[in-house]
Amino acid sequence: MTFPDSFRTERLRAERLQPSHLGDLRRLHRDAAVMARIGGLRNDGQTAEYLAYNLRHWSQHGFGLWVLHEIDGGPVIGLAMLRYLALDGVDEVEVGYAIVPTLWGRGLATEVATACVSYARDDLRLPSVIALTEPGHERSQHVLAKVGMRFERDVLIEGSPRSLFRRILAN
Repeated sequence: MTFPDSFRTERLRAERLQPSHLGDLRRLHRDAAVMARIGGLRNDGQTAEYLAYNLRHWSQHGFGLWVLHEIDGGPVIGLAMLRYLALDGVDEVEVGYAIVPTLWGRGLATEVATACVSYARDDLRLPSVIALTEPGHERSQHVLAKVGMRFERDVLIEGSPRSLFRRILAN
């Protein structure tokens, strides 16, 4: 597989989401710390719907959600994504990431977010990308700043307040 189906960073290996990742998603979706800032815990039915949605996204757009492993192997340690999101009637592409808490603070989110932004700019040739965080989620907002994203405005997504960050990619 070649990027975007899979890619490597210095310390991470990302692979395209597959139906076989259902168990990995269930484990991540049941981890309160992982899910605290990205929609809350999900039950098995919600996880199955999430998997189906993200598999359709790959089929329709040729990019989407990747599962993450440490470079040397081992279990899934997180997720990364480039995914279409309709925002105020405009199709945007969102950069996202989630890493298991035992690996927080090591720069892995910045590493994978950098790879996603680079792919959006260099391969997809998008004019910009966005990211959403909970207002006041300083750790995630710090990652976004490190990859060149800037706060744009507060928005409501499915009734929940979010802070919208954007990076202009076009020259």
